[in-house]
Amino acid sequence: MGKKRVGGKGDSTEQKIKRDFVERSIWEEKGISRRDFMKFCSAMSAALALPVTFAPRIAEALDQVKRPTLVWLEFQDCAGNTEALLRASSPTVTELVLDVLSIDYHETIMAAAGHQAEAALAKVLKEQKGKYIVVVEGSIPLKDNGVYCCIGGRSALDIAREVCGNAFATIAVGSCASFGGLPAAAPNPTGAVGVKEAVPNARVINLPGCPLNPDNLTATVVHYLTFNKLPTTDSLGRPLFAYGKRIHDACERRPHFDAGQYVESWGDHGHKKGFCLYKMGCKGPETFHNCPTQRYNEKTSWPVAAGHGCAGCSEPQFWDTMTPFYKRLPNVPGFGIESTADKIGAGIAVATAAAFAAHGVVSALRKGDDQSGKKED
Repeated sequence: MGKKRVGGKGDSTEQKIKRDFVERSIWEEKGISRRDFMKFCSAMSAALALPVTFAPRIAEALDQVKRPTLVWLEFQDCAGNTEALLRASSPTVTELVLDVLSIDYHETIMAAAGHQAEAALAKVLKEQKGKYIVVVEGSIPLKDNGVYCCIGGRSALDIAREVCGNAFATIAVGSCASFGGLPAAAPNPTGAVGVKEAVPNARVINLPGCPLNPDNLTATVVHYLTFNKLPTTDSLGRPLFAYGKRIHDACERRPHFDAGQYVESWGDHGHKKGFCLYKMGCKGPETFHNCPTQRYNEKTSWPVAAGHGCAGCSEPQFWDTMTPFYKRLPNVPGFGIESTADKIGAGIAVATAAAFAAHGVVSALRKGDDQSGKKED
């Protein structure tokens, strides 16, 4: 059950001190110092693109709330999102399981197996209909009545319709669950689709990525616990706090793009200097994700920082629309010097082309860099 607060807005100084002592004791009993807990709340404020002043409100919500029940389903997947979860650090998977969520079903981390595992899922469906959160990892095959992915004698499609259809909300983690991902790449032999297409009546939040950043999953849940509602999303069902900006706009290599400094071949001078990777196939100009700010592995790095271009993995059908991964997106003809490198051709990024054309006019007026400001054939 949720913990009751001591006092309210009209608390005396003595009551406030007592309340703070009680809350501090609760978290210290769990091996978490109040300082670390507030650091986590501040990190969640940043992940949600909220002012740091919201940290106390997040802390209050997590202090009071009853842990929501979460069911984690795996379908056509590589378990990469589960692996990302297991390596989460803010909070760790142990803190998530024991303190933030009540994960009642997850094939990879639960102790039960076989009939016992399926009984745990059935219990949630029976006792908490409309109240639990379900996380789905992996795409759902529709072809031939969903025979290409079965668990416990039932198709993934049948399970998803029942579990997602009766949940308070469904969080599709990774590109496969969000949009079909790799299994849905042409020719899509199993008819793989994302959760929303398979279960249209479900309330779905998409967290694409290959894999997802577990910070975005935690932030989505924390948003619900704090504000009692799901975060605002874009037209693809992705929360704006994580997918509201293009990677290109927040990339640490953007100044090199603006200066017309590009990597021309792997290992060249520009690559060693951290120049822009657009010419090497980076899809950052057409990808919306918070990778540059949230990063991975305890915020240590992300692909572009490590010297590899963005693959566009958080966009729909990226295996088909963003490939070949090591070839640049098409040019928009008519501009010279480095301007051609930041204009995306019709067919893949029509909406982006106009904005990039404006940039091209300005950058074409600058003197090209000796290293990479050459005209292309």
